[in-house]
Amino acid sequence: MKKALLFILFPIVVFSQGYTSYFTGNTINVNTNPSPACCLMGGATEHDNAMVWLLQKADAGDILILRCSGSDGYNDYIYSDLASQVTVNSVESIVITSAAGAINPYVLNKVANAEMIWFAGGDQYNYVSYFKDNALEDAINNHINVKHYPIGGTSAGMAILGDHYFSAQNGSVTSATVLNNPYDPAVTIGAYNFINIPLLNHTITDTHFDNPDRKGRFTGFLARIAADEGIRSFGIAANEYVAVCVDETGKARVYGDYPNYQEFAYFAQANCGDSYLPETCQEGMPLTWNQSGQAVKVYKVPGTNNGNNYFNISDWQTGSGGTWENWKAINGVFTAAAGTASTCVLGINDFVADAVTVYPVPFDTEIHFNGLDKAAVTITDSQGRKVYENKSVRSDATISTSSFPAGVYVISIEKDGKKSTRKIVRN
Repeated sequence: MKKALLFILFPIVVFSQGYTSYFTGNTINVNTNPSPACCLMGGATEHDNAMVWLLQKADAGDILILRCSGSDGYNDYIYSDLASQVTVNSVESIVITSAAGAINPYVLNKVANAEMIWFAGGDQYNYVSYFKDNALEDAINNHINVKHYPIGGTSAGMAILGDHYFSAQNGSVTSATVLNNPYDPAVTIGAYNFINIPLLNHTITDTHFDNPDRKGRFTGFLARIAADEGIRSFGIAANEYVAVCVDETGKARVYGDYPNYQEFAYFAQANCGDSYLPETCQEGMPLTWNQSGQAVKVYKVPGTNNGNNYFNISDWQTGSGGTWENWKAINGVFTAAAGTASTCVLGINDFVADAVTVYPVPFDTEIHFNGLDKAAVTITDSQGRKVYENKSVRSDATISTSSFPAGVYVISIEKDGKKSTRKIVRN
């Protein structure tokens, strides 16, 4: 009993090349029954109720904090401070300081045995540099897409969770920079090649939205995605003390302390219509994305302590407690105004089940398609190498994938000038 008490009160600290581990709790690993979930926090102190919501999805299992700076700040907070509301078996914070540390067998084993993973803040390019294109990335995506276990992050940890992400490879970037030149070298956007959360397909995230300067750069990010890929782009942003908690149905509850504070989450989407792309999105030129003043439709949701307000990112139309805004940029100048609800219906280039179905997810020896009619399909691996191409795939088609190694793949479907891209995992 005394030995077990020491584990609770005094974290075990493991130092090794490329990582440092801080452990609190029961050293005997448990296997529980977690539920899929994702939590996106805007970058300041964690919202307790949102964190409890996510921890409950871990079903009293082992919680793993992955970070690239800092130390053990989450251990006591999760294991002790929230103990009256939720129970966990253990909390381990692993501070990874190199790519070698990320693929250390100890780290990979901890990821494999975690019931929940949480990414802390810091510099998101460290996460990209150390975690991407290696065994740790594969283990994280296995946690999400094979086990269907909960995951989340704050600040930089939120910034990396969309299938599009601002990597900050060349440092942070202001709205003025993005709006005046969306292709400035500082505007480094990754796509389809890191974390794969299916509900965040075609979605980029942004944080620290208390700073009004963030809205312009966020609009620029969305414009880049739309222009580069010819798709409707989507985004989720949050104020610093706000959390967006998404369950397996796509219902995104927003936690905060409104009305005591002006705390909001923003759900942004490129407007639909015959012409939704930016009018001017070119290297060296100011951004113009106007579309009659409705280029980007945004549902602005106040975050409350009980998380009653929400938006559904499975259809990007239905919500409760929020208000609609229209965002635009003309010659590099951003404007937001009161708006009306989006009337967009997700279609083929948004990968909705009632239009095009790709299954099973994850896949094994075959991929099946329903809803296609002579569409061009290309599949590439996580390194960008083409592993399949067919320019005339018909409805109810089946593709043999028995020769595909386990890992993450990108499927691109193109039809009638519209292109849809998403990631899918092979077991």
